[in-house]
Amino acid sequence: MTTQIKTSKPKILVARAIFPEALAKLEESFEVRSNQEDQIFTPAELKKELSSVVGALVTGSERIDAEALSEAPNLKIVANIAVGYNNFDIPSISAAGVMATNTPDVLTDTTADFGFALLMATARRITESEHWLRAGKWDKWSIVSNPLGMDVHHTTIGIIGMGRIGQGIAKRALGFEMKVIYHNRSRLSEADEKACKATYVSKEDLLRNADHVVLVLPYTAENHHTIGAKEIDLMKPTATLINIARGGIVDDLALAEALKAGKIFAAGLDVFEGEPKVNPELLKLSNIVLAPHIASSTEKTRRAMGDLAIQNLRAALDNKRPPSLINAEVFKE
Repeated sequence: MTTQIKTSKPKILVARAIFPEALAKLEESFEVRSNQEDQIFTPAELKKELSSVVGALVTGSERIDAEALSEAPNLKIVANIAVGYNNFDIPSISAAGVMATNTPDVLTDTTADFGFALLMATARRITESEHWLRAGKWDKWSIVSNPLGMDVHHTTIGIIGMGRIGQGIAKRALGFEMKVIYHNRSRLSEADEKACKATYVSKEDLLRNADHVVLVLPYTAENHHTIGAKEIDLMKPTATLINIARGGIVDDLALAEALKAGKIFAAGLDVFEGEPKVNPELLKLSNIVLAPHIASSTEKTRRAMGDLAIQNLRAALDNKRPPSLINAEVFKE
């Protein structure tokens, strides 16, 4: 599955396809086991691949846990080409003495752009309308029967998870003269709240009052099913729910049932439980916009993510501190 260039250089694994220019640059310094065919490793294959390398560039499709690391005595770093890292078992990685890194900041604006685009597509029923047009049904609509959406301007946006991306979405909402409310594990500084013109509220108040709820929080065991049937019942029947966070933040089956019953107006999802599989109940619905985890998917941003992951890997293998070290407390200077 992998291609190996044999040299006396340190061995690294590139677990998924990357831009050819980046791969060529890595080959100048490392013996690279590459996977440009982009076939996803099974757990057993990944374990074998990690056993003989000192560093690895990975993505969300590679689960790095105690089993994956059990035969990798020389591994120094796993560098995720993503900002989220729920594919990392951080305690196990740290216990193995391995550095874990991600790629924050470089995808903030691109992801915030997409989050707002998904919100607008959902509220204004853009994909549903396109399907009707392609089906030749345009002439069946009238001024009152065509797909009537919900306004975005002058409404209330509720953001759950007010990190860099959440704040980016809040700032975009100001251009639509939206009222911004948010809930976060910790409240923002007064200066950050002022910059976003955002008001901190409880999760329950946010769900009750927001016209558009946007999820941008990281996945953790505590955040599993942050939005389930009980939370959806608090929302307005005219509200939309947008998830650009991680699969598992929303109970997808509960959401499908709520959309079918008209408990909320519509939903837009870029992430799913068990992706790349999608709950078949979601696929039956017309009042939902579905995207295949593409919030950071522009060429410029994906190149920047790869470059930062490579910077992290090079730093670790040069016995330096990677710029975006996740388990920093284990590797104190």
